[in-house]
Amino acid sequence: MRGAASLWRKQPLPFACHSRTFVSDSTSKLRIFDRQRKRAQRDRAAWSTPLHDPLLHSVAQNLLDRLQDCKKTFPTALCLGGALQPITRSLSAPPANGGVEKLIVMDASYDMVQACRNAYPASPNNAVQKEFLVADEEFLPIKESSVDLVVSCLGLHWTNDLPGAMIQSRLALKPDGLFLAAILGGETLKELRIACTLAQMEREGGISPRVSPLAQACLIVRDAGNLLTRAGFTLPGVDVDEYIVKYESALELIEHLRAMGETNALSQMNNILKRDTALATAAIYDSMFSSEDGTVPATFQVIYMTGWREHPSQQKAKRRGSATISFKDIQKQFGSQS
Repeated sequence: MRGAASLWRKQPLPFACHSRTFVSDSTSKLRIFDRQRKRAQRDRAAWSTPLHDPLLHSVAQNLLDRLQDCKKTFPTALCLGGALQPITRSLSAPPANGGVEKLIVMDASYDMVQACRNAYPASPNNAVQKEFLVADEEFLPIKESSVDLVVSCLGLHWTNDLPGAMIQSRLALKPDGLFLAAILGGETLKELRIACTLAQMEREGGISPRVSPLAQACLIVRDAGNLLTRAGFTLPGVDVDEYIVKYESALELIEHLRAMGETNALSQMNNILKRDTALATAAIYDSMFSSEDGTVPATFQVIYMTGWREHPSQQKAKRRGSATISFKDIQKQFGSQS
């Protein structure tokens, strides 16, 4: 981000690199997003994303902070798309987070993988072995039970079948392996949605989707157990953060989205956005949401998900009907004390 852009977080191969290419031409039965378009967007973004993007860095660090709560180590890790460079940097820097010894970096974009490899080449001083892989998150070419950790930072929200991608991630994990993911939630870019809708209604007399549909935080938090359990994960956990990024103008926000590869990729979207509609969107955005200091805010809501592959050592719920104490007795005992 350039100029006055700032970030605010709102709480609620021994020393060698190898590259393999596996890109499937198959398509999901449910086709919401155009994966070819998203791949082209990430190819373009590969050479324009700043090396230290504050937003991507913050989300990646908050996601990997969960490794600090784990006593075990994760010798083999797989990084799935999204913010590749911040995750690679954090997992490669000595001492490596989570005890990572081998890191597989994967993305559907060849240019994104190449940019990451150029930024973090193999070095005799780096004990983390790296392997680079070009493949689609919807069709993982990873051997079953082969990795200890799967990390996806801001990538899985572009998949057409999120539960299916999570199931494949679970199968790639060894027993007692950890799955960490961060996806954008439904409150993301709410200011841009409002401005774009008003501009299209004013200039074109109707609206068409310009911001991709994202998971609603309230729904995901409520149904996180169902989503992660459906994928076969145990001990599921979900939490939500909001980040407020300030830009000099709405046009700088669009520039940042392009640099991150986060522009619209709906399969049924209208490719043509009229110039006067775009200018009207920027003007409405500035007039409705500008701050006293002249900057405009943009909301990025991030949903963090955690799950484990089943292992006998993990805690488990007791069998239904095995309880020996009635909740009514507990209520009577503590109710009388109050």
